[in-house]
Amino acid sequence: MATYGKKASDKVGEAMHERKHGTLKSGGSGKKVTSRKQAIAIGLSEARKEGGKVPAKKGAAKKSSAKKSTARKSAAKKSTARKSSAKKSSAKKTTASKSTGEKSGSRRTSAKKTSRKSAAKRASS
Repeated sequence: MATYGKKASDKVGEAMHERKHGTLKSGGSGKKVTSRKQAIAIGLSEARKEGGKVPAKKGAAKKSSAKKSTARKSAAKKSTARKSSAKKSSAKKTTASKSTGEKSGSRRTSAKKTSRKSAAKRASS
């Protein structure tokens, strides 16, 4: 079974003819095309646009799978980033409490107050 259709063959032939005569231009930059491979690629691309029987580009299949894998990698990176940020925030809290004596003292007194309140509730009931 043929991989390429007649339209693809015609378009590549036209592109090669234009290249030989120096009239084939690149689509993006508009520069003159002198490369044989680029002329073939242009012909196949034109055939694809017109609905000819042409296989998909080699990069097309890779790009879709690459997008999936990058999405997985980014999700993994996000989860590790969350973990590391949680570790950093807990480390900051401990260093902050060590550096300032006033904060730790106020925490102790509030802890004592709550323990006294709970003890009073137990005694009353």
